[in-house]
Amino acid sequence: GNRRAKLTFEAYVQQYYFKQVVSAANKRLTLLTDGMFTLRCKEEARDRVRQSGLDLDVLDRSTGLWRDVSTLSGGESFKASLALALGLSDEVQMSTGIKLDTLFVDEGFGSLDSEALSKAYSTLAGLTEGNRLVGIISHVAELKEKIDSQIIVTKEKSGGSKVQIVTG
Repeated sequence: GNRRAKLTFEAYVQQYYFKQVVSAANKRLTLLTDGMFTLRCKEEARDRVRQSGLDLDVLDRSTGLWRDVSTLSGGESFKASLALALGLSDEVQMSTGIKLDTLFVDEGFGSLDSEALSKAYSTLAGLTEGNRLVGIISHVAELKEKIDSQIIVTKEKSGGSKVQIVTG
């Protein structure tokens, strides 16, 4: 039979919006990976516990094959996650008119090589145009050198923390 007939209304709505997010994410992922990867929603769920249409495959243009996103390396996975987060932000703003003025990205940058780190930084820096605030939480020295305004938190031996504000 028709497996769509068994889909709950809630899952149908989730699929619809998730596909919109994935489409927006692919625009970001293309830039982050020089067109190496494209995401798509799986039509079939991995198992009966999961809802169909909410799992992802990735097209790896180096092989020309689709594969499960769980096979991405750490750096590749970070880029896909960042693209999805930015795609969600883009889609929320476009479909609701709500402007998201602040975005925080926590870690993950350590899994990137220098070129990928530079692309990720450029993507995030581009978001600051138009008075958006992008907060990056990271221990990566190469990234810290690129950021003009910083809030540096240092753990003290006494058990507290010291906060230092540095502006470019």
